[in-house]
Amino acid sequence: MEIYQLTRPVFFVGFMGAGKTSVSRKLARKFGLAAVDMDTYIERREGRKVKEIFAQEGEDAFRDIEQAVLVELSEMDPLLVSCGGGVIGRPENREILKRAGFVVHLRISADEARSRIGDLSTRPLFNDIENARDLAESRMPLYDEVADVVVDTAGRGVSAIAYEVRDVLEREGVLCRQQR
Repeated sequence: MEIYQLTRPVFFVGFMGAGKTSVSRKLARKFGLAAVDMDTYIERREGRKVKEIFAQEGEDAFRDIEQAVLVELSEMDPLLVSCGGGVIGRPENREILKRAGFVVHLRISADEARSRIGDLSTRPLFNDIENARDLAESRMPLYDEVADVVVDTAGRGVSAIAYEVRDVLEREGVLCRQQR
């Protein structure tokens, strides 16, 4: 197996259901890289689920934790980071993303995202598709603002998306083959 390394962190942004975690995990397995899902990282760090943090302390408290974790992850050895869909809501987070790493926007429509999610109970936002469409629409310019590259995921599988991302990362000098 060839050994690869990242020259800087790679942040995956996009609406929920875009495939951020699936694509980053696929790349991690294929190229021997470290990958982390921000929400999972937060849950382990805080000892409770994201939805519990929202319920107990509200969105602002969650966003404070999220911002601290974004800074933490941006200062570690470079890794693949799948960000929560709302991370781009704060201007400070958009600055961190742009400054600290290479940002991949996996673009998806709310309708396509809804069709990909098997268990809608884990994503209550999609119970009201109009609301989900409005949110996706409002976030799109923010995802685009921070993105170094935009990858359209409509109708594509994880492998195809991962290989496109790999090609971009190699071309941009973010993913490099290591000599043994």
